[in-house]
Amino acid sequence: MATTVGEVRAGLAPAGLQLPGIVLGVGLGGFVDGILLHQLLQWHHMLTSTNHDHIGVKYYNPHTVSGLEMNTLWDGIFHAVCWIAVLTGLAILYSRVTHNRRRVWTSRVLWGWMLAGWGLFNLVEGVLDHHILGIHHVHGGPYQLWWDIGFLCLGALLLVGGWLLQRSGQPFDPEAPTARQAGRDAR
Repeated sequence: MATTVGEVRAGLAPAGLQLPGIVLGVGLGGFVDGILLHQLLQWHHMLTSTNHDHIGVKYYNPHTVSGLEMNTLWDGIFHAVCWIAVLTGLAILYSRVTHNRRRVWTSRVLWGWMLAGWGLFNLVEGVLDHHILGIHHVHGGPYQLWWDIGFLCLGALLLVGGWLLQRSGQPFDPEAPTARQAGRDAR
């Protein structure tokens, strides 16, 4: 039975890129958050707002050695989860794409789903950690709500932009010959 373009777009192709792309995007988006906001800008750590959280976690002041140690530990756990997500996404991608693996990295479909995964990370992490649990905020202080809303808006833009990018791409069929292979076969 031949696979139609519509079936490929719907994810029925043998090498669907949606799941690995989203999982990779979640992990890489988490790394951007952790490296940029936690480490380089030092705007927050995992537990920097627990003195005002909604679940009763002990406060670990990031301006003390013991507080920074605990926040750094939880930042490390967060990075470990991001690392596992990236490895899982790569494993799923590797298992689904068995031929022409180099071609998949130029696919708008994969990069679109990765952007959508990053946006999904921002939305879930932003709603859960910033609003529901209240364990940290993007940038604490008098305007923290606006920073948190901006983080959610960025997540929504990444999700929509990624979805649109993957829609504009050609469905990836690892069994399809490349242009070079098609030229050789025609001879």
